[in-house]
Amino acid sequence: MSNSEQILSTAAEWHRDGRGVALATVVTTWGSSPRPVGSKLAVDDQGRMIGSVSGGCVEGAVVETALDIIRTGKPQLLEFGVSDEQAWDVGLACGGRVQIFVEKLS
Repeated sequence: MSNSEQILSTAAEWHRDGRGVALATVVTTWGSSPRPVGSKLAVDDQGRMIGSVSGGCVEGAVVETALDIIRTGKPQLLEFGVSDEQAWDVGLACGGRVQIFVEKLS
């Protein structure tokens, strides 16, 4: 079973168990990005997670948004990025952008 299949299987299991679940998917990248397009993260209503769409503060923001989406049911397209100039200041070779779509499983 692939990583994506495992994430989707676990998310479906959580949903069958009556938990609220949101699924985040990387839909676009440009430049430097920790995860490729198609990477997934599932979050349940208790904040349990499986998978990854980024790391660090970006992943934390995605989890916060996922918990909100579980409550509201309103999907969101999130965008995070850092310019080449900013990247150099924090020790990265180049900047990049990532778009992540977050939706509630229903």
